[in-house]
Amino acid sequence: MGTEKERKDTQKAMLYDLRLLIKGSDKEQYTKEELLDLLDTIAAAKDQE
Repeated sequence: MGTEKERKDTQKAMLYDLRLLIKGSDKEQYTKEELLDLLDTIAAAKDQE
């Protein structure tokens, strides 16, 4: 198991990935379901690494 710092770094990286996905989109507003789908996309990509 990782350290607390590693866990926080991982959380920050995931938030940054989400930010990049949203910033790269032309959409101005997102539904709750769309945000959850973006988080699922990030999680699936991390599983592939």
